[in-house]
Amino acid sequence: MRGRRKVLRGVVVSDKMNKTRVVMVYRIVEHPKYHKYIKKRKKIYVHDENNESKVGDFVEVMETRPLSKLKRWRLVRIIKKAPVLEEIEREVIGHEESS
Repeated sequence: MRGRRKVLRGVVVSDKMNKTRVVMVYRIVEHPKYHKYIKKRKKIYVHDENNESKVGDFVEVMETRPLSKLKRWRLVRIIKKAPVLEEIEREVIGHEESS
């Protein structure tokens, strides 16, 4: 029986490449000796077929087969849009409706 694919959540930190996003994933681990909890982070390269996500978006990614030298993850969904982008979109839509 094969294992389930890993699903992680993180924040998009770069959207400068075409169909690729860099996502920062955080996790909390306990130090083996001092038993203090430490926040660790890792950058992962994610395949975003439609260039949907933008910097600051909170996304869910899933493990997949190797797509390139560094890409091993694909975008599942955007959980929450970046707060600043949401405000700008609301303003633009509001101005269009009033025109």
